[in-house]
Amino acid sequence: MRDPRYDILFEPMKIGPLTAKNRFYQVPHCNGGGYRDPSAVAEMRAAKAEGGWGVIFTEQTEMHHSSEITPFIELRLWEDQDIPALARMADRMKSHGALAGIQLAYSGINGPNLYTKEVPLAPSALPIRTFTNDPVTARAMDKEDIRNLRRWFINAAKRSRTAGFDLICLYGAHGFGIFQHFLSRATNQRSDEYGGSLENRARFVREVISDMRDAVGETMALTLRLSLDETIGELGFSNAEVRDFIEMHGDLPDLWDLAQGTWEDCSGPSRFKEEAAQEPLVQGIRDLTSKPVVGVGRFTSPDVMVRMIRQGRLDFIGCARPSIADPFLPKKIEEGRIEDIRECIGCNVCITGDMTQGMGRCTQNPTWMEEWRRGWHPERMNAKGPSSSVLIVGSGPAGLEAARGLSLRGYDVAIAEAREQIGGRVTRERWLPGLSAWGRVVDYRQYQLSQRPNVETYLVSELDAGEILEFGFEHVCIATGASWRADGVARQHVVPMRMDPAMPVFTPDDIMERRHPSGRVVVYDDDHYYMGGVLAELLARESCDVTLVTPAPYVSDWSRNTLEQAAVHVRLAQAGVKIVLNRGVTRLRADGVETNCTYTDAREVLPCDAVLLVTSQQANGALHRDLLARKADWADAGIRSVKVIGDANAPGPIAWATFAGHRYARELDEPEIGDALPFRREVTALAR
Repeated sequence: MRDPRYDILFEPMKIGPLTAKNRFYQVPHCNGGGYRDPSAVAEMRAAKAEGGWGVIFTEQTEMHHSSEITPFIELRLWEDQDIPALARMADRMKSHGALAGIQLAYSGINGPNLYTKEVPLAPSALPIRTFTNDPVTARAMDKEDIRNLRRWFINAAKRSRTAGFDLICLYGAHGFGIFQHFLSRATNQRSDEYGGSLENRARFVREVISDMRDAVGETMALTLRLSLDETIGELGFSNAEVRDFIEMHGDLPDLWDLAQGTWEDCSGPSRFKEEAAQEPLVQGIRDLTSKPVVGVGRFTSPDVMVRMIRQGRLDFIGCARPSIADPFLPKKIEEGRIEDIRECIGCNVCITGDMTQGMGRCTQNPTWMEEWRRGWHPERMNAKGPSSSVLIVGSGPAGLEAARGLSLRGYDVAIAEAREQIGGRVTRERWLPGLSAWGRVVDYRQYQLSQRPNVETYLVSELDAGEILEFGFEHVCIATGASWRADGVARQHVVPMRMDPAMPVFTPDDIMERRHPSGRVVVYDDDHYYMGGVLAELLARESCDVTLVTPAPYVSDWSRNTLEQAAVHVRLAQAGVKIVLNRGVTRLRADGVETNCTYTDAREVLPCDAVLLVTSQQANGALHRDLLARKADWADAGIRSVKVIGDANAPGPIAWATFAGHRYARELDEPEIGDALPFRREVTALAR
């Protein structure tokens, strides 16, 4: 059972008039579902309740229609008809004894109101600050606006109570909330009693909390979420001023919820942020208030959690991404199953659901956001079907996740791996700069499979179609991964690029196999995710003279969706990498690369000694094609199905591969559904 060292994590803790059953505090986090998929979001939070979290919060909830952040999909509490969906969520969050919290947000200068067409309101008249640089300016609130806003918060508090929530978090962090906008001199340039001194800038938050206490009495707890440091220079709400504010108003909220700077700072990926990275900013704040403090830092180690509490840094362990990777993290610590924790790898793929207005994904936990849609439980598999044996060819993330799921269902599983190590692309990528934590994808599954008596793994076992037909497995799963193309085919080039054979050409696979170029190297990135930036950094470390050329307007363009693009650019600039944006590569010459402007097609020659093509991947599908060609032999061989999954089917990020593996494990031997949707969805009702 539980290690006594971790007993402190399970102590009941007071938050105003309420008591949390332990110190595990799921802070507000987005998910891509929001108001569009309320049942999916509710069941996702219910899984965390079952997993033992003491406090569970919603994501950002827009509390009034005059401040909304379209195109991003969050929750809404604009009027009474929004209450039923939120009430279902609160009920599911409390289903196992957790306290249910709602984060109320008025986005102010971050709310362009593209849906409602309302004029944005902010403490001062300034251009809207959004990810998409909307060409809109907020109007400075007058006294009547402020009185209205106070009333809207009262209305939202009452609706939150009606919906059944226990706690309200007032959002003033990450630059997104109206409370930070009043507190920061960068966004509050007023000269009246709401501007100027810190005491004046704090007036609005004091008034709102007082109003809300009067409205909900002792039935709910009020928490305040603040940025630990706005990190924007002298005008910003600095860490020193945060401490002054808390010291001046130590007893104002029932709990202080502290998060670092911008969202990019707070949720920095493991490539740039270690666990507990925010500790220096939060250190000592606990001494300034008698109220409890929660902080975040991608906490995955119970030992680090205990240290943060025993050293007086925090009272609650705040988690967003770790609670996504393993919603049962608290229960596994409580039951003494530390080795069973699915640790967050800090890849930030979870955030892409919100940034792309898609549906949330997690590399480690493929069941995330599928708890209601597909009925997938994060810890339990469906019952075994009528067949018994499965051969999985390939042990990358798709193959390992498929094996794990199938073994839990009760199938006898054999894994055939051509290489000397399992893990596929993850094993090769984990040694690249900043990606060591990604190795947890393999480590977790390798350990879980080692505990299963019905799984056998065979290394250095490259198979052909004839051998597979001889083995007698009922099902064959092809998870042979993908390889990086050496012909330049991607987005700019849909057919192979013209290349002079005198120019040495490398691919990411070459680099990961320790075949490296030297001298002047052009990295051509038409992939736009992490690989181009990572390899440019690696080659710069090895004293290459590196130039990264990309047709995109940003280096590692898609990593804007994982909140790391700016950090990638800074890291490469510091490493001496020359970055060339908005230019493609038209052909490879013997003496260099010919580049072209993506807008005008103006050509230039960039001299170099070697080229690294980071363009696209091609599925390793030869084995699958060979088996399909011999489909007539399947019945005699006892084969009931052959399926290709993961990168061998269609290359994508690692999270796509683990999802594919999990889906295969869930759906094997299940009834055919024909043309029906493979998941549930909620459809907007027609108004009467």
